[in-house]
Amino acid sequence: MSKRAWPVLRTVGFAALYVAAAYAGRLTVMPGTNLSLVWPAAGVAVVWFATSVRTRWAYLDAGALVAVTLLVNLTTGAPLVLAVAFAAANLIQVWVFLWLFGRLCPHLWGGGGAKRLEHTGELWRLIAAAAASTAVGAALGPTAVWLVSGQYSWLATTVWLTRNTVSIVLIGTLGLRMAFVWPALRRWREIRVPQWRVSEYTALIAASALAYFVAFGVNHGLPLAFPLLMLTVWAGLRLHTTFVVLHDLCVGTAAILFTLHGDGPFADIPSYGVRALVAQAFVGMVAVVGLAIALNRDERDALVGRLSAAEQAASRQAGLMSAIVESTDDGLDVVDPAGRVLLRNPAALSLFGGPTGYAGMTLPDGSPIDESALVAAHGLDVRVGDGRIVQVTAAELGFDPGTGHAAVLMFHDVTAERRHRDELAAFAGVVAHDLLNPLTTVDGWAEDLADLLEKAPPHPAYAGAERSVDRIRRSAARMRGLITDLLGYTTARDGEINPQTVDLRAMVNDITAARVDLATAAGTPVPRFELGELAPLHADPALIRQVLDNLVSNAVKYTAPGATAVVTIGTADGAPGWVEIVVADNGIGIPPGQHEAVFDTFHRAHRASGYTGTGLGLAICKRVVERHGGTIVARDDPGGGTRICFTMPAARNPAAPQQHPETVLSAGILEPATSKRSDDQ
Repeated sequence: MSKRAWPVLRTVGFAALYVAAAYAGRLTVMPGTNLSLVWPAAGVAVVWFATSVRTRWAYLDAGALVAVTLLVNLTTGAPLVLAVAFAAANLIQVWVFLWLFGRLCPHLWGGGGAKRLEHTGELWRLIAAAAASTAVGAALGPTAVWLVSGQYSWLATTVWLTRNTVSIVLIGTLGLRMAFVWPALRRWREIRVPQWRVSEYTALIAASALAYFVAFGVNHGLPLAFPLLMLTVWAGLRLHTTFVVLHDLCVGTAAILFTLHGDGPFADIPSYGVRALVAQAFVGMVAVVGLAIALNRDERDALVGRLSAAEQAASRQAGLMSAIVESTDDGLDVVDPAGRVLLRNPAALSLFGGPTGYAGMTLPDGSPIDESALVAAHGLDVRVGDGRIVQVTAAELGFDPGTGHAAVLMFHDVTAERRHRDELAAFAGVVAHDLLNPLTTVDGWAEDLADLLEKAPPHPAYAGAERSVDRIRRSAARMRGLITDLLGYTTARDGEINPQTVDLRAMVNDITAARVDLATAAGTPVPRFELGELAPLHADPALIRQVLDNLVSNAVKYTAPGATAVVTIGTADGAPGWVEIVVADNGIGIPPGQHEAVFDTFHRAHRASGYTGTGLGLAICKRVVERHGGTIVARDDPGGGTRICFTMPAARNPAAPQQHPETVLSAGILEPATSKRSDDQ
């Protein structure tokens, strides 16, 4: 079938169904009112227009609905004025319902989305949209009857509201559900239903047929209608929701037909309008009760399914985590704030010889350790009973109302690493000592040679000798600097870290004062230092001083000829528990594309520009920062130059707030924590 022909066939099919529903409704016109007792066409129209309301075929459907309504009403004896009014009322009613439904349930099919109705909250919104739209229709239909007959019937208006609302809820819901069930029914051969479930469906159908025949078809004068709701409850609790809607539609139709025929508990009501109203109320109650129970059951089953899936996923995750914890070579403890062990893995059991306590644990120098302080450890080396060196790192876990903040402790065996470090440090010391001794001799002989050349009488053989001696002395100085930097890099990489509270302001003041004194003594331009807020740190004082001294040295060194170096140093809050330190300068900056490479070992960004250096300064800085768990980056300064930003752990128990920042050899104060440039670029 072509895509062009399908919309036309769909319209024709729904129009035929609407004709049948409208004609059936017109067969139940109340005497003297021209209003039908039932109007299934309202529900059919909702499903019809839900398939095309947002397409260009909606106008074709609207025209077909008006034409069908006019035709059915005129052929069943309605005056032209009422036929036109009824057509307008039905059309407006459908559009109002779909407009409201699209705003109340935009995610559902028929409301603009693609999901099916499957929650009780969606059912209540559908009922609200149905009631509101039928109220609009009731404002037109019964009013038109009043204009023609001269009498306004509130009962007729109530019947319109009830019959159309029930029709939309029952038939509309069936359509909204069947839109999803129908594709599956087309593969009915593949559907496998358990035999016991087929038996239950059969039993319910047989019980419903018998019960409704007894309640409505047998003249016993007993009010047995409302006990029939037990069948609806059975269906809602046990069977498929779409079947529940079909069951409600069938039993509701049976109740209406028996009542119209004059049989059943509602047939004794003398007024046609009240009789129809009570019958429609019964059908509406059956529909709402069945749908509410079925949808609530579906929601419960879905929640139970998600809960079961989440429980299985959590169980698998817990099993995986347990396997990881059990198999890791590092010891792991979960402890409360007082240091009591809540969980310990096999590696930790092997370390400490039992499920609780830290017997035999000391600091590397043999001094005792407060076990409760382990929850705040960060890279702390301790010695366990068998002589091994273990690095302890603590991480805070969630808050437990009973115990406070728990923590997880990791114990990593660093015995071999520390032995290697000590051996390497000893080797570096020996090498440095052995290299510095002959270098000192070279320096001494070069100085003596320079003195001799200065005192010797002029001679052609001495031409250029002074320049050669100067080259020797400069090379020796570079060699001494390289040895010193290599020792510094070795210390930064492998030296033991002893973190403690660092008064950053005092340290920076000392470094900048030394730099000012050095420039004054050498007769070079005195740099300006502008200091912002300088928060205390929790770091190794010697290593952090090495970092700051390297960064300040670079900031002063990489200044354009003839310019005065301006260096800004400050801090700002970083992530919780961290401080960002920024060193900014007005220097020549870092060449594009080298902002990460400047931290590589022996990298020099300005190798051809005449600036001396070994290329190790920033590598040392990076190593020190990373060993403290921080990060370091180089950026261009907005005002020209470079800013280096790095993070360090904040002081655990900072002292009283520092006074306002001060300036060294400068009047201005810049904002804290902004940045600087890099070492041996």
